[in-house]
Amino acid sequence: MHDLSHRHEISGVVTEVGKNVTKFNIGDRVGVGVLVGSCKTCECCEQDLENYCPRIIFTYNSYNPDGTKNYGGYSDMIVVDQRYVLRFPDNLPLDAGAPLLCAGITVYSPMKYYGMTEAGKHLGVSGLGGLGHVAVKIGKAFGLKVTAISSSPQKESEAINRLGADSFLVSNDPEKMKSAIGTMDYIIDTVSAVHPLLPLLSLLKVNGKLVTVGLPNKPLELPVFPLVMGRKLIGGSDVGGMKETQEMLDFCAKHNITADIELIRIEEINTAMERLAKSDVRYRFVIDVANSLSQ
Repeated sequence: MHDLSHRHEISGVVTEVGKNVTKFNIGDRVGVGVLVGSCKTCECCEQDLENYCPRIIFTYNSYNPDGTKNYGGYSDMIVVDQRYVLRFPDNLPLDAGAPLLCAGITVYSPMKYYGMTEAGKHLGVSGLGGLGHVAVKIGKAFGLKVTAISSSPQKESEAINRLGADSFLVSNDPEKMKSAIGTMDYIIDTVSAVHPLLPLLSLLKVNGKLVTVGLPNKPLELPVFPLVMGRKLIGGSDVGGMKETQEMLDFCAKHNITADIELIRIEEINTAMERLAKSDVRYRFVIDVANSLSQ
């Protein structure tokens, strides 16, 4: 048994609308990401940064103002305030587009905020998992030169031939890492395991930017010397607000970007979780709830 799964990145079709709903109609293709509520009045909410609201209400394992608990999207229906619902472009598939609601915005938002979108610049993507594989695709869509950085050398062919990376760097190969010192303008670090930041900072040029979006369960050591001597920046980012998430979906639809997924039935969840623990997925499991319950 598994204590908690996030149960977000939900996509589907509107079946009912309340009398005050103005943004959506029955039959619309929509999605719901990490959050389903916020205070709507704080500075973050007023700036379309609901994801940083101190009273954020998550899609899963969180409580609504009336005290009811949110259980996420492992069901045949979910009721959500229209502010936190996103419109799926017509050419964006509901299954392979669903992971963009978290993985996609998690890498898109920092690329926009930190100015990591200048065509021709060199982006390193550290970690080639659920977030990293989408970051490679989005980086290429912005016109960046993209290097996938991974500790798994067997992922090289997939990174280049399937995901479109320009090059591949094995992070635990000292010689390969040494040869790439000072070659990158930006790095997005998607790794959630505890790992050293110094090797990544060494890859950056002067004025380079390293943004971490992974969530290690222990603090990472921050090497100040290379930051100072190279005028380098390190920052973080957590998903995005509703306006920016819609922008990301539209961008991905325009550039035919989706997540690489494996579609499963709802009764296969526990097996999928066990495989996920072994990193045995390329790169997101998506649960076909509607068809599972209808058969």
